[in-house]
Parts: sequence; C-alpha cells; structure tokens
Amino acid sequence: MPEGDTIFRTARALGRALAGKPVTGFRSTYPYLTRFHDDTPLTGQLVESVESRGKWLLIHFSGGGTMATHMLMSGSWHIYRHGERWQQPRANMRIVLENADFIAVGFRVPVARMHTALSLARDEKIPRPSIDVLSTEFDPAAAARNIAAHREEGIADVLLHQEVIAGVGNVFKSEVCFVAGVHPFCPVKSLSQEQVELLVAASRKLVRANVLEDSGDAIVTYGGSHRRTTHATDPSASLWVYGRAGQPCRRCDAPIEMRMQGPDVRVTFWCPRCQAMPAEAAVDR
Repeated sequence: MPEGDTIFRTARALGRALAGKPVTGFRSTYPYLTRFHDDTPLTGQLVESVESRGKWLLIHFSGGGTMATHMLMSGSWHIYRHGERWQQPRANMRIVLENADFIAVGFRVPVARMHTALSLARDEKIPRPSIDVLSTEFDPAAAARNIAAHREEGIADVLLHQEVIAGVGNVFKSEVCFVAGVHPFCPVKSLSQEQVELLVAASRKLVRANVLEDSGDAIVTYGGSHRRTTHATDPSASLWVYGRAGQPCRRCDAPIEMRMQGPDVRVTFWCPRCQAMPAEAAVDR
C-alpha cells in the first residue's frame, strides 16, 4: 500500500499538471462520480489544487467539489501528454481528467468519492491536516496525545492508525520504531512522554525526508522513488531494519528479527538489541 510520502509526491505532480487549468474532459468507470456533478459538470471547471491527506489524495475543483481517492494496494495515478502511450492497459483505467496539456489517469483506483466542502469536513476516514505528518498544519502535540490515548495497544499498531497520525505506513512504522529505539510490540502505556514525542518527531522526519525533490522530471508520477531512512547513498543500505530479517543490524550487528503483526498480518522488523523490550512491558505481555 502506498504510504504518505508516495501520495504526497503524486499530489505534487498532479498539482503541477492540473492546477489552475480548466478541465477539458472527464470520464470514469464509476457512475456515481459522474452523477454527482450532473448539474455542474467537471468539464469546464478549474482544478484549484491537489493535496494529500495521509494516504488520501484530494483534487479540489472550482465548482466547490472535491474528488477524494485512496489507492489501497493496487491504485496509482499517472500523468501523460496527449498521444503518449499509457503504461497500463486501458482496462485498468478508472478515472480520467484532461486539460489542454496533460491527461491524468487513475489506474485501478479502488476508492473514489466526490465531496462537497461540508461532506469532506464530516468524513472521519480522511485525516485532518493537524495529524498529517506532511502537512504544514501538523500538530506534534495532538499526534502525541492521540498515541498516548491507545494505552493497551502495541506502538507499531498505533502508528498505522491513520486517525492517530497520518502518513506512516508499514515500512516507515518499522523504521520509526528503530530510529526512536522503541520495541515495535511495546504497549503504549509502557512508553514515556519523551519516547512518544520522539516517535512523533521521527515519523515526521523520516516521511518528510522522502518527499524531497529527487528527480529532474517534475510531472511523471509513475516512475517510483527509492525510499530511504538511513544516510547511506548505497540503495542496498537505504533502510535500517525493514526487509532485513536475519541480517546484521547496521548499528550493533545483532540479527534483525521479524514478526507478523495485527489483524491485517503486516510484517514488522526490529533489532532486539537496539530496541529491547522494557522488562515491565515484557511481564505485562
């Protein structure tokens, strides 16, 4: 599933291609998207802005509507110039937005809905900017309070709750816990306030580091980007623990451990030496 950094970069690229320009064509395989704007069609409206909210991507139109999409495991947005060959089969197309210069195609987008300003504000699944680690409105104190409220849950599970702190996904979850020196299965009630604040700070720092400009192409979204949490320039050494089960820790040489986590069976990685479980937490478990 794309994490917050991927959605942010996609929103940035879509904004460069679409924002401030009138929509010259709109179509979708989802009838409810087109019915929503029967009276005020999207064609002819301006795309005012494109933003990310955690793992949601929002396209705001001048008529007052907002298209919200979530990629889950399979979706992606591509941007093409007119006449350029698509990188996926047309059968995978779910949404198309066109202007005079570009065509934005949502491939295999599993969740898409149209909102008014009021319904967007009421949608509890779409995070508020105050808890989005990539938002300029991010409130670290609010995120820390949200985490602390989940006392009985393991911290790795809590970091994935998008209503708690938005933008951290499965890769960053393991990396954040390592950087903060916290065992991923440690219950939140065993963490100090300082540790919670460190986890929040590490979440923002690591995700933000992966949305820096790293490509000379300002438009294309589908080329991918190599995620990095270490300072190593070698791509094979870009992550601290994720995907490295059995390999030596980059700090202490202890073998990295792995365990399946939560109802969605997410895989979690950690160093048993750098991220030792507190004795009192081990007893509670």
